Amino acid sequence: MSEGHQVRHHAVRVFVYGSLLPGLTNYSVIEPYLLAAHPGRIRGRLVDYGPYPALLLDPNRYVRGMWMDIRITGMPTLDVLEGFVGIEESNDYERVWITDADDPAWSGWVYIWTESRGYPLVDGDWWPDVVRDKGEGRVRGRI
Repeated sequence: MSEGHQVRHHAVRVFVYGSLLPGLTNYSVIEPYLLAAHPGRIRGRLVDYGPYPALLLDPNRYVRGMWMDIRITGMPTLDVLEGFVGIEESNDYERVWITDADDPAWSGWVYIWTESRGYPLVDGDWWPDVVRDKGEGRVRGRI
């Protein structure tokens, strides 16, 4: 495995697909913990939850985003933002381990929904395009 794929000591890798991306509203939440970022793509589908997306796992579709290596001390902050309390708890978003669709050497945590909850599915694979098309610019919300 190349050095770029390895997570640094005291760090964790997360896949970011929504408002934590650079240039969007919640980037300031992850930025203090950010060590490295790399573009990626996972199998899934975006859900339009208003000002921010959710992600459904879907073996037939893709979502583009960023693999972000963050200091492990940042995970509690992301968990709070995502409403993740813990395994087998009542969470807003679930945190699951996922692998990049194009390069299996890249893997990490991602926050997902297990169903669309009645919100519309997105045809696109890149949340910043959805935001632009909605005319919202910088949005508030979650990953």
